[in-house]
Amino acid sequence: RFHNAGHGQAAQSWVNHGPNQEIAPHHLEQAIGPDVLATLTQRTGLSRDELLARLSKNLPNAVDQYTPDGRLPA
Repeated sequence: RFHNAGHGQAAQSWVNHGPNQEIAPHHLEQAIGPDVLATLTQRTGLSRDELLARLSKNLPNAVDQYTPDGRLPA
């Protein structure tokens, strides 16, 4: 999804070794899409803007932690 939305390089930086590229909330919104965003806002009870702000801040580090070998799990 991130690659198709034009943000594949940022997402790949979270998986790869080295510094993580930041992603702006509006770019994150483009990448995850309205359906996923609606589901996440419903499940978390957060507003759309708050959810995007938190994800844009925390998602790069979370992906980085879950891909310590520099690649996605099989």
